[in-house]
Amino acid sequence: MPKLTFSLDEESVQTLRRVAERSRKPQSLIVREAIAQYAEREEVLSPEERDRLLGVLRRIKQRPATRSKSAVRDELQEIRRSRRAGWSRPVR
Repeated sequence: MPKLTFSLDEESVQTLRRVAERSRKPQSLIVREAIAQYAEREEVLSPEERDRLLGVLRRIKQRPATRSKSAVRDELQEIRRSRRAGWSRPVR
């Protein structure tokens, strides 16, 4: 496992030590868990990003269809058949 060197303010160090002692876990494990939790939170879309993506979907939905509903239905049926057959697509 790689070793890293970084600086923390005194309050963070005291918090880290207190949490490690209370949970009876190594400080390095506390830091790894904190980073993992932070990464999980960051993977959730911000309200601004969510609104932007919803706007994109609204614009796409407003575009006129390029194929008929029956053509789309036929393609979906073909995909479902190929999945049941082990993902082999018919040769055209």
